[in-house]
Amino acid sequence: GVLHEDLRLLLDTALPPKRKKVVLGVGDAKMGAAVLEELGVQCQTGGVVAELMRGIRLHFPALVRGLTAQSASKAQLGLGHSYSRAKVKFNVHRVDNMIIQSISLLDQLDKDINTFSMRVRSWYGYHFPELIKIVPENSMYCRVAKFIGNRRELSEESLEGLEEIVMDSAKAQAILEASRSSMGMDISPLDLINIESFSRRVISLSDYRKGLQEYLRSKMSQVAPSLSALIGEVVGARLISHAGSLTNLAKYPASTVQILGAEKALFRALKTRGNTPKYGLIFHSTFIGRAAAKNKGRISRYLANKCTIASRIDCFSEVPTSVFGDKLREQVEERLAFYETGEPPRKNLEVMKEAVVEANEVVAEVKRRQEKKEKKRKKREKRRLEALAAAAEELAENSVMETEENDVGAKKKKKKKKQQQPEESEAEPEPEENGVEEEEEEEPLPKKKRKVVVEPEEEEEEEKKKKKKKKKKAVAQD
Repeated sequence: GVLHEDLRLLLDTALPPKRKKVVLGVGDAKMGAAVLEELGVQCQTGGVVAELMRGIRLHFPALVRGLTAQSASKAQLGLGHSYSRAKVKFNVHRVDNMIIQSISLLDQLDKDINTFSMRVRSWYGYHFPELIKIVPENSMYCRVAKFIGNRRELSEESLEGLEEIVMDSAKAQAILEASRSSMGMDISPLDLINIESFSRRVISLSDYRKGLQEYLRSKMSQVAPSLSALIGEVVGARLISHAGSLTNLAKYPASTVQILGAEKALFRALKTRGNTPKYGLIFHSTFIGRAAAKNKGRISRYLANKCTIASRIDCFSEVPTSVFGDKLREQVEERLAFYETGEPPRKNLEVMKEAVVEANEVVAEVKRRQEKKEKKRKKREKRRLEALAAAAEELAENSVMETEENDVGAKKKKKKKKQQQPEESEAEPEPEENGVEEEEEEEPLPKKKRKVVVEPEEEEEEEKKKKKKKKKKAVAQD
């Protein structure tokens, strides 16, 4: 009934001073009453206002300057996306869709395993009909049939294996004695192979069912721990599946939760004006079975009330805990004892106060553990980043060292080349000079130059020869 401050400020600034004469169109009657009470402005509600609002939305780009039809459509699309995101749960640990699927699969597996086990019984019963009375349980019957195979091959040596399967030495001995005096017909090896193969598949299905039940238990402890602690995982999962989601179950009143699953009986009773059903899915809980016949309706009504409280706590609590479910279960136990012995139970206020104190302690502990995990995760992330940075630095240093070594090697090669070049230049002139001299010696000189070079020596020899000849002649003359 109190008008929001922002809306009051908007109306104060938008309306003219003489606002007593103004009639304001409001789509909601409660809002119109609040505006009239707070501001004294007459408000009109009804279908005309809704049509006007539709027309304004349709022609909004033409009425508002700067707003285009494309931007208006984008705004509508964004609003639709935000509304869809608000309806979707982003916490993957609290998704109830998996619970709905797993409980449906669990029910289907129960039907299929029963059907297949009956088929194994009727198939193997032609060979060993006495086994059905000794081992009535379906999955155990399939295991025993797979282990025995041909009953004529069963002996004292197989007694230990039979005891491990049936968990009873008397039953194992009875199976052995019945196999010796059985009235069943003989069976061919091919038929026996098919029976064993089918029994193996039924056993694998029953093992998978056990694993699925554990998975359902873990998911229920995460999504709806209070409801699981109160009424059990399977019944709580069936309630959530029948309601559609945990949020829908939390919205239901206790009277609806009480007969949830008995809609056909309810409508038939309403049609025939007979007695309405007292319980639906909650009949599978242990409380109603333990109550006396005259108290079944009373305890089912009380249990439905507590289931509604537990589902709302699970749906809207930030950190789900099973404390409230345990306390509510204690209340149901006390109410059962009250019906039987007359001992007055505790009041709901006292129990809820204790539950709130314990829940706060549990939530504080959970938050502390979450903080520790977050700190450890941050430390691991920091170490990982440091290791990556160190590895990157090492790679950079190695690359720098390699480039430096390459540069140094290149410089050394250049120096060696430079040193080799002068040595070669120093070593090369001698053969060049020798070669030039040899070439010069080998080349024939011109005649004039050769005469100039040779004439002095020949003249001296000729002069000496001439002198000798003159001396000889002079001596001969004498």
